[in-house]
Amino acid sequence: MKQMNDKEIEELQDKLHHLRIEHRDMDDIIQRLQQDPATDQLQLVRLKKRKLMLKDTISRLESQLIPDLNA
Repeated sequence: MKQMNDKEIEELQDKLHHLRIEHRDMDDIIQRLQQDPATDQLQLVRLKKRKLMLKDTISRLESQLIPDLNA
């Protein structure tokens, strides 16, 4: 894998920051909806899937920031 330059690292960190905010917001929304008995369960499932996709994307991007070690 090629080395990232400073600009690419900064862009990746910025994207991660925004994804983490979206993930946290999604968590808050899901918690509020779960407390409402009138909540559409299909909508809740879709939100949970979206939150999981965000978590996976965050994990993948974080792993890109870890430098390769030539052992």
